[in-house]
Amino acid sequence: MSPPAASPARRSRRERGRSRGGAARRNVAPLPRSAWTRLAACTAAAALLQLDGVLITVALPTVARAMHVSNSSTATVLSAYFVAYALLLFPGGRLVDRFGARAVALLGLGVFAVGAALGAVVSSLALLVATRVLQGAGAGLVSPAALAGAVSGFPPERRGSALGIWGASAGMANLVGPLLGGVLTVALGWRAAWWALVPLAAAAAWGIERHLPQVVHEVESGTRGRVLGGRVLSAAFVATLTFAVMIGTFYLAEQYLQRVVGYSALGASAVLVLEALLVGAAAPVAGRLDDDHGERFPAMLGFLAAGIGLAVLAIPAVSLHGVGSVFLLIPVGLGLGMLFAPTSRAALNDTPEASHGRASSVLSAARLVGAAVGAGLAGAALSGGPSAATVHEALAVSAALCLLAGVPAGSRLGQRSERLGPPEAALEG
Repeated sequence: MSPPAASPARRSRRERGRSRGGAARRNVAPLPRSAWTRLAACTAAAALLQLDGVLITVALPTVARAMHVSNSSTATVLSAYFVAYALLLFPGGRLVDRFGARAVALLGLGVFAVGAALGAVVSSLALLVATRVLQGAGAGLVSPAALAGAVSGFPPERRGSALGIWGASAGMANLVGPLLGGVLTVALGWRAAWWALVPLAAAAAWGIERHLPQVVHEVESGTRGRVLGGRVLSAAFVATLTFAVMIGTFYLAEQYLQRVVGYSALGASAVLVLEALLVGAAAPVAGRLDDDHGERFPAMLGFLAAGIGLAVLAIPAVSLHGVGSVFLLIPVGLGLGMLFAPTSRAALNDTPEASHGRASSVLSAARLVGAAVGAGLAGAALSGGPSAATVHEALAVSAALCLLAGVPAGSRLGQRSERLGPPEAALEG
């Protein structure tokens, strides 16, 4: 006797669940080459923004010495960039939905390059902060355009894999950025770190102009003017926590290794290479898990791994610069790498394509707010001078954020608000 057929409503719910993650990928048609070239071009532009943060962080102790200011005050160089970046994201997202990802990305990269060039020639911290505001404004235009363009060639059920590659690019930027920043700062001085961003921005603009079409999707009737909600907000909260922990921890490590242990900028960066490699390796794995099982599992696992690693590093008896500390970075790097794809996939699959610019801006704003908060809190923690005890305390706070706030927040990525209904109705006009 055959089992009763599922009702149409039940089948519809099942199909929607599979589109969000959980369907086995059988008989999947190959994607056109253009989908991958779009992803590559947009990922390169986004990686530049990530590269900027870590590249400049490495140079900040040298900037402080050259400009005769305190090390803690140079945290404003990072915070100004992140705040300006965040403030331009919402206008940038609306511009993407109105004029297209390509035009907005090219405009933002131009503004970013001008800010970097001006930053390379200023002679005071105040002027340097002003140029970072200009760079942040450009980045605020690029970020939502790049994310919306990156997934524009992928159907919802395959966006996890695309976003895993996107997250891996952040890991590679975290790898290349410290090494490049260390080499440039040691060999040519801190200004070289700013000059390097100019040709990199030009190269990213070339890729966008060549591979991203002017129109990546047709705007359906009735999709304009909708406001974002639902899982987008849960994903934004997870993104805020992720970047607060990642940027704050990186800033602490760079300052401690250079100012207390006595490493050069290049030496301190080399110690953190492992973490960047692990972030890059874990992100594609998380993307595949998203497509197969949904976003909840990789997000919870990521926060749990990062929190445990940071909690052990926070123990006062644990050395922060020995061989053992390198091994403790393994769960931290893997955990952070697991958190990129789930947040983006949960938010983008909960909104129609015509609103991907605004959805991307919400995610990017959350990440930048987290980064600004992380950098600011790390700078405040070191305001009395860096020490092992201070860093241990700050790492304990980071561990608590991962375990007590991150794990529960990650569990909510797999939940859809009942009032939102299916993806097509996820935005209320």
